[in-house]
Amino acid sequence: MPNTRHAELGAFLRSRRERIRPEDVGVAPGPRRRVPGLRRDEVAVLAGASVEYYTELERGGGSQPSDQMLAALARALRLSQDERDHLYNLANRPIPRQGGTSSHVHPGMLDLLRQLQATTPAMVITDLHAVLLQNPLAVAMLGDLSVHRGLSASFLYRWFTDPASRRIYPEEDHAPQSGSFVADLRAAVGRRRSGDADATQLVEDLLQESPEFATLWAAHDVAVRRDERKRILHPTVGLLELHALNLFSEDGRQRLLWFTPVTGTDTAEKLQLLTVVGTQAMTADTDGPVG
Repeated sequence: MPNTRHAELGAFLRSRRERIRPEDVGVAPGPRRRVPGLRRDEVAVLAGASVEYYTELERGGGSQPSDQMLAALARALRLSQDERDHLYNLANRPIPRQGGTSSHVHPGMLDLLRQLQATTPAMVITDLHAVLLQNPLAVAMLGDLSVHRGLSASFLYRWFTDPASRRIYPEEDHAPQSGSFVADLRAAVGRRRSGDADATQLVEDLLQESPEFATLWAAHDVAVRRDERKRILHPTVGLLELHALNLFSEDGRQRLLWFTPVTGTDTAEKLQLLTVVGTQAMTADTDGPVG
């Protein structure tokens, strides 16, 4: 027998599911749709859950969703921040701090990401360079970057602590990228409140683990990454020459990052090939650039 809290969670999920039009989330409505809004299986796919698990949640069966699952459901159901917070409360989970991998992503930013699905690699990342969402072409280009947890969720952290993370950049680009990452991080730390736990831990650990980071951090350079030119070495299609563009949230804690081909190169054709190749050539440990 489901308790009241579980029943309220299920009812809330169902009410949010029924208000979403399929076309709003890129789902073909089809001619024989019998339910308002999305079907349970469609929400499950969008959230990366099994249909059985999501169905149990809606029925108030007593499952205890993880923070990652709640964040995925909030994004799949296009919840506002207040609705997201309510979802966490119903699940008896603490509301996550904004800026981590469970951060709330504004539905408008989700819509923009969806509009870029077909031919443009795009993702939503935090100001500490942790990936929140990738579209399929970004996964094909960079690998699935959502698998990392803790400090390693930040590509900036992996850049300075794991040499393998740099292999997707030409070696001659490593030093400029290091300087750019550190200058951008210093700007992010300055925007956050003094003593912010996530930013403080990231900087302290990097100072201990990376002499390169410590040297660059001591220079006090500040420069927000807005529009940069990048070269990425893809294992199947080869060198990609790209512009990396950013759209920032109001508080600066998140950015929509998308990549466009540099004019006069063959990158546009290679990106088109990636839409066919998909993720087949990307191994499970591929570690691509973020930001």
